[in-house]
Amino acid sequence: MSNKDKYDKVFVEIFSIEKDSLSGLEYNSIPQWDSVGHMALMAELEGVFEIMMEMDEIIGFNSYKKGIETLNKYNIDF
Repeated sequence: MSNKDKYDKVFVEIFSIEKDSLSGLEYNSIPQWDSVGHMALMAELEGVFEIMMEMDEIIGFNSYKKGIETLNKYNIDF
């Protein structure tokens, strides 16, 4: 499974959404992506990619697109 597939799968499973709705997804744009959903997302991404994000990165992780940029900092290529 590619990193992109893993990334997408985390969003789909955590938020119970369809893969085709990911591209423009932003924090608080759906009810599931609230503060609790955000922490579940962060924990799952850290586990899947075996990383530990900095607090400012977790706070700044406010969209699907921004998440890809953040994970690129950890040499996770999409």
